[in-house]
Amino acid sequence: MRDYERALADIDDIRSRMAATTQFRGLGPAALAATAGLAVATALAQGALLEAPLARPGAFFAGWIAVAVASVALVGAEMIVRSRRHHAGLADAMILQAVHQFLPAGAAGAALALILGRFAPDEVWLLPGLWQILVSLGLFSAAPSLPRGTRLVAAWYFLAGCTAIMVEGSAPALSPWSMALPFAVGQGLMAFVIARGTGDADAR
Repeated sequence: MRDYERALADIDDIRSRMAATTQFRGLGPAALAATAGLAVATALAQGALLEAPLARPGAFFAGWIAVAVASVALVGAEMIVRSRRHHAGLADAMILQAVHQFLPAGAAGAALALILGRFAPDEVWLLPGLWQILVSLGLFSAAPSLPRGTRLVAAWYFLAGCTAIMVEGSAPALSPWSMALPFAVGQGLMAFVIARGTGDADAR
């Protein structure tokens, strides 16, 4: 029985090593482009419905958290389908690796939102920029297993996040477009990078 368990452990280790050295093709440009459109639509809606977002930060961030959840669900669903098609027996290992790469940034983003909302509500205007920087760090972490060009997208998010903090810091405020424009451009660029990098018929 020990030999059997050792063999299974060796197989899992081999799969993990193969997943770590294989380009991940689970991300699809269609879902990424859709999330960019979702960000723009949300900014338009909030611009029409929220006259002073900083006075109603709960409503502002509730909208963007909903967008984040919808985006993760959309990208995740396409990721599962594409991974099964492109990676076959390695699909589960590839998906798990991708989740592990982005999970720290996602957890940090949630923690920052809770901490600022509870202990420093006057500083919640920092969140859009901080979230963009965290997305940048997640992409830099995942870049070795994604198509070339991913680091440029990560750099975009980093610069956008820093710019958002500097601009909003001169007169603290919340703007739907400080969220929408960086994410729309970033997701659009990522969709282009994925489409160029995979060369799939469905990417075109």
